[in-house]
Parts: sequence; C-alpha cells; structure tokens
Amino acid sequence: MVFKSLKLLAFVAVLAVFDAHAGGLLDVTYRPLAGKTPVELDKAYGGKVLLVVNTASKCGFTPQYEGLEAMHQKYSAQGFAVLGFPSNDFRGQEPGSEQQIQEFCTLTYGVKFPMFEKVHVVGDEATPLYKALARETGVAPGWNFHKYLIGRDGRVLAQFPSKVEPDDPRLVQAVENALKAPPTGK
Repeated sequence: MVFKSLKLLAFVAVLAVFDAHAGGLLDVTYRPLAGKTPVELDKAYGGKVLLVVNTASKCGFTPQYEGLEAMHQKYSAQGFAVLGFPSNDFRGQEPGSEQQIQEFCTLTYGVKFPMFEKVHVVGDEATPLYKALARETGVAPGWNFHKYLIGRDGRVLAQFPSKVEPDDPRLVQAVENALKAPPTGK
C-alpha cells in the first residue's frame, strides 16, 4: 500500500513539473488582422481578462461586433480585452481577405478591439488556441461568435454560445467578476 501511495505521489509530482513547464493557453503567436508582425498573446495580454471570439462578417450574429466593441471600451481600462479571430469554418460566412474583413469591421461596426489573422476554430485544422479552448472547456465553437472568457491567470473561466449577446447579464457578470481578481503581475 505504501509503495502504491509513493508511486501516486511521484506521478502527481511529475505532472506538476510538466504543467509548470508546459506552455500556457496564451503561449501562442498570431498576426494582427491584415498585419505582418506576429503578436505573442501571453506577452501582449497576459494578466488581463480576455474574451476570445470567433467572428464572421456574413452571419446573423455579426451585429454583435457593436456590443463587443462597447464591452471592450467599457472595461479596457480595468485590464480587459476582446480578441477577435475571423473564421470561415461555418457555412463560408467569412469569405473575404483579411484586408476586406478589417475594412468591414472598422467601417461598419467601428471595431477597434484587437482582431487577428483568419483561422480555423474547429476540427483537425483548428488553430492551437482554439484546440486548447475546446480541450479546457469540452466545447468547441458550434457557430460564429462563440465566446471564451479567460481570467487574469490565463485559465478559461467560462464559455458562451453564439446566441449570448455581449450585453447579456450572464456574460457581463462573468466579466465583472473576473475583473475583480487581482492582477497577476504581468
């Protein structure tokens, strides 16, 4: 019995060491939308509360851009950011080039929150960030404008399906609660 307990303790210790050295959820790099210089998400956004959203320009949920921008503006001074990732994974609703997407978002909805390169968010081709989000929550995006809330510590706090609007009280409360956590020192 003692031998089994020691083996279990050793296994847990190995997992802890592995976890400490493994890259975190935000240990990924993406180009800004229509940009060239990659951004290391952990360095740029580590220690902030993030709402990661897969977006599309030709979707019934596209008007959520307006609410996402309002949320970004309202809470950014408190250490919050919306991060948008355009994706054409759902019925080809983001067919444009990155330049076209950027122009559409800026001119139609006044989007100023950070938007990144067009990516895949589901399946084998999903980008590493979206694979990690799906693994952490057990839920991959089912459609455009799926939202993942990430706390200051870089861990996923919640996920919200597309139909949850940016001003939905459940989402707003989750963001406000996450913002109450002390900064991580990044």
